Amino acid sequence: MDLFSASEAQRKDGGAPLAWRMRPGSLDEIVGQQHIVGPGSPLRRAIEKDTLHSFVLYGPPGTGKTSIAQIIASMTHSHFEYLQAVTAGVGDIRKVAGAAEERRKYYQQQTILFVDEIHRFNKGQQDVLLPFVEDGTLILIGATTENPLYELNTALLSRMKLYILDALNEADIKQIMKNALQNSDKGLGQLHVKIDDESMAILVQASQGDARTALNILDTLNNSYTSPDGHLEVNPELLKKITGKLIIKYDRSGDYHYDTISAFIKSIRGSDPDAALYWMAVMLEGGEDPKYIARRLIVHAAEDIGLADPNALSIAVAAASAVQFIGLPEARIPLAEATIYLCTAPKSNSSKIAIDEALALVRNSKRITVPAHIADSSHSQAARKLGKGKGYKYPHDFGGYVEQDYLPEEIRSISFYNPSNNGYENNVRKFLQSLPNQNKK
Repeated sequence: MDLFSASEAQRKDGGAPLAWRMRPGSLDEIVGQQHIVGPGSPLRRAIEKDTLHSFVLYGPPGTGKTSIAQIIASMTHSHFEYLQAVTAGVGDIRKVAGAAEERRKYYQQQTILFVDEIHRFNKGQQDVLLPFVEDGTLILIGATTENPLYELNTALLSRMKLYILDALNEADIKQIMKNALQNSDKGLGQLHVKIDDESMAILVQASQGDARTALNILDTLNNSYTSPDGHLEVNPELLKKITGKLIIKYDRSGDYHYDTISAFIKSIRGSDPDAALYWMAVMLEGGEDPKYIARRLIVHAAEDIGLADPNALSIAVAAASAVQFIGLPEARIPLAEATIYLCTAPKSNSSKIAIDEALALVRNSKRITVPAHIADSSHSQAARKLGKGKGYKYPHDFGGYVEQDYLPEEIRSISFYNPSNNGYENNVRKFLQSLPNQNKK
C-alpha cells in the first residue's frame, strides 16, 4: 500500500499524525499556492478536466507538493503510479513504463507517474524516463525541494512545465492551525484547545512557512500536554519547551545556500549594510561555515570595490584571518565589521573588467611575443647577441616616468584598465591621464 492508497485510511485513523490527517482532500482545501491551484489557474483547470501535462512542483518542504499529487490521484481518470526517488531504480521505472504502454494500447488509459523527491534520481535514471515522457507513454509529475534547473537534465526539464510553490505566509499557517483546531473529524476539534496570540506567533515563527512543521508542533503539544478531560492551554513557555531554539532551514549545499549568499553579496554591492548583515545572520544561524563567508568578502572586496578603496581588500583579508584565529561566536564581529566597511566603501569593478578583457585577448591571440627592449637582459650577452633589453629606458633615471611602449606592437593602442571616478580610483584616473602615452590611447 503506497502513499496515495493509504492516505484516506490514515486520515480516518485517529492515531495517525495530525499532519497526515489534515492533508487537504480537494483543491479548495489547499491553503496558499493560489497562483498554482486557485480557481482559473492553468494547473487547476488541467486537473479538473483530466488533461494533465508533465510538470515539476518545486518548493520548500510543507508547502503542498505531495497534497497536490494526492488530490490528482483521487480526481484523475488516468491510472496513477507513485515512486519514491530515494528507493526506486531503473528497473522500477521500466516496469511502470511497460505497464503504461500496455494500458494505453489495450484500454486507451493514460498513466500518470508521480516521482517524489525527483532530484534524487541520477542522470541515468532521468535518461530512462525521457523517451517515455517524450512519446506520451507517461505523464510525469515530479516533486522537488531542490532547484530543478540544476538537478534535472535539460532534455527532461524542457519537456515539463515548472510550477513554483512559495513558503506559506503567516496568514496561511494561522489558517491551517485554525482548521486543525476546529475540525472534529480529522483534527483536534473534539478537544478544548486554547492558544493565545503570542503563542500563535511563536508557532508561526517556528514553522518557517512549513505547514507540516506547524502541525507536528501542535500534535506534539496535544500528545504531551492535553489533560485527561481533553483540555489544552497553549502558552509561550509550553511552546518553547517543544520548539526550543529556532532552527533556520538552511541547506549549506542546496539552492537556498546559493540564493542567500547571492542576496548577501548583492546587498554589499548595493551599499545596504542592514540587508547585508541580515543575510549574514541568516547564514550564521543556519550553520554556514564562517570561512566561506570570509572568502566571499575577499572576492567582493577585489571584484566590486577594487581601487575605489584599496583598504577594502586588506579589511576583508584581516577578517578572514580573524575567523581562522578565533572562530565563532566571536568571529561574527570581525565579519560584521568587514561587511559594513565593504557596504559603505565606494564601488568600482574596473580591475575585474580589466583582467577579464586581458585574458580574453590572450586566449584569442595567434601569437604572443615580448618586445625585445623589455625582455630579460640579465645575461651578459643578451643585449649584444639577442638584442634583449636594448633601448630600454629605466624610469627612475627620468624622475620616475618616461614614455615608452610595453605592449607588443600589434596591440599597442589597446586599453584594458579604465578607472572610475569613485573614491581613491579617481586619483588613479587623474594620474594616468596626466601621462603622455595614456593620452594617445
